[in-house]
Amino acid sequence: MAAEIFLLKLVVTPLLIAAATLVARRWGPGVGGWLAGLPLTSAPVSVFLAMEQGPEFAAGAAVGTLFGLTALAAFCLAYGWAARRVGWAGSAAAGLGVFGACLAVLGAAPASLSVAFALVCVSLALVAALLPATTAGVSGMKPGAWDIPFRMAVATAIVLLLTGAARHLGSTLSGLLSPVPVFLLVMAVFAQRSQGSDASIRLLRGGVIGSFAFAVFFLVVGALLGRLGLGATYTLASLSALAINGAALGVAGRLFR
Repeated sequence: MAAEIFLLKLVVTPLLIAAATLVARRWGPGVGGWLAGLPLTSAPVSVFLAMEQGPEFAAGAAVGTLFGLTALAAFCLAYGWAARRVGWAGSAAAGLGVFGACLAVLGAAPASLSVAFALVCVSLALVAALLPATTAGVSGMKPGAWDIPFRMAVATAIVLLLTGAARHLGSTLSGLLSPVPVFLLVMAVFAQRSQGSDASIRLLRGGVIGSFAFAVFFLVVGALLGRLGLGATYTLASLSALAINGAALGVAGRLFR
């Protein structure tokens, strides 16, 4: 089982980052960020925890994941405002610093599914409204041939490091760390480098809006995993997330341009 899961990470992770990158190039960085806002790494980690550690462990981790998603929203806000003033390295440092500080605070929060879900929804709404305004139609240099392979390699390396340590951290901490901004960080850095701060901010705003579906996915997992089987719970969670994300794209699509 462990070998199969490892191989799955090596295949799925680079394919997801490549798909999100190609979507961003075709429909703009906002839509690419919206796609990256889905639980592209956290959902597989949750399924793995449920299979290996049991449903109760994974349900507890879902609460931690929602708190971690609140830290992800703070990361997007910090990166977006820093991008107006400094380059990609400074923006990444600011975003990751705020993300780490939020994790330290939220790690002491009571393990309540309803509190975690309410907090993340309020945080996402505030960040979506508070990110800097951008202008439409930003153009930039054409990425080199190395661009997508490098993104795939970086994202895969981070995911392997994270998931390899998850089983030793306990349910709450495993969940808290699972929303580490792998995809959004990599994509925001490359958007800022190639197209400027407006592109990275639009991508982050898309990621924030897409993260409402992320939150719904783990609300369903946390609420139902101890009552339904794994297949039924994750199917329902996935369908709920897709429905929310589709609605978000329809309502907020103009913000992604």
